Amino acid sequence: MLIGMLVVVPATFFVVGMIRDRRRLSNAIWLGLTLLMLLPLLAAGSRDVWWLGIASVVGALVAVLAVALLPWALVANGVVMLRREGRSIGNLLSLLAGLALLGAMVFFVWAIGRENAWLRGSAIGLFLVCGYVAFLFVSLLLYSVLYGRTGRRSGFDGILVLGAGLMGDQVPPLLASRLDRARELYEREVADDREPLIVVSGGRGEDEDVSEAFAMREYLVERDVPESRIVLEDQARTTEENLRYTRELLDERGLTGRLVAVTNNYHVFRTAVLSRKLRLRLEVVGSPTAWYFVPSAFLREFAALLARNPFVHGTAASLLFAAGLVLAHA
Repeated sequence: MLIGMLVVVPATFFVVGMIRDRRRLSNAIWLGLTLLMLLPLLAAGSRDVWWLGIASVVGALVAVLAVALLPWALVANGVVMLRREGRSIGNLLSLLAGLALLGAMVFFVWAIGRENAWLRGSAIGLFLVCGYVAFLFVSLLLYSVLYGRTGRRSGFDGILVLGAGLMGDQVPPLLASRLDRARELYEREVADDREPLIVVSGGRGEDEDVSEAFAMREYLVERDVPESRIVLEDQARTTEENLRYTRELLDERGLTGRLVAVTNNYHVFRTAVLSRKLRLRLEVVGSPTAWYFVPSAFLREFAALLARNPFVHGTAASLLFAAGLVLAHA
């Protein structure tokens, strides 16, 4: 009975949160807690149901294997990113994360068996902090996928395409995927006797020959989207500015209906969280991204989401590390 309640409570908060607003960051946490609480329920049920026992063992083996292989997979992805995308802090994220995990594993194995209580406590505390971060990461990853596959997909009065970097004055594949997705949405609306405005949003970077918005408009016009239905917003430099400036631009035109923002799939949930912060009424849909680009990109999104509540996560990590030291000295 108690185990069942441990699942029902977070599941209820998750469902209520989804009904009230799918863009709530807390929905991801409640989803993670629900799945986490399912583990003891499955373990208890496996005593009476043979296939649950087998499923539990298989699940545990898969989890252990995933943990063991994850650092190496991140390192390999980091090498691919450097080769294909060049050297930058963003492109180094998966490599650095993989090396950090390997370092944490080596330290834990070395320190946990030491007689020095401070070393053992540090190892236990590091393990707890890593577990906390892993829980948040998996929760946000799963909910991002869920968010991207649910919600309205038609009936929009405006389509916002978020900008990304150009190659001189050319639209690169990452941005092209967003524009192609926006064109699909536009054609779907036209087929339903609606003709939404498409807002292309993005300013001009120091290494760009034209504004992102200008290049995006040219890309769409070349693919038979009427220029009269395309509006330029060429001042934004961040996702938050994309959303805010576009809303102001549409308000000036008297368009206050449903708006959908188009970005790459890894960026969907953070865009939705930002739209909620700005109190904007919109959906967010994703476009495909090259497989090798996703790990580093989602790590950036994860870090940005954690940065929204640095005090909360910093305090939680500090308490968990302190708990490790206490356990070692007990």
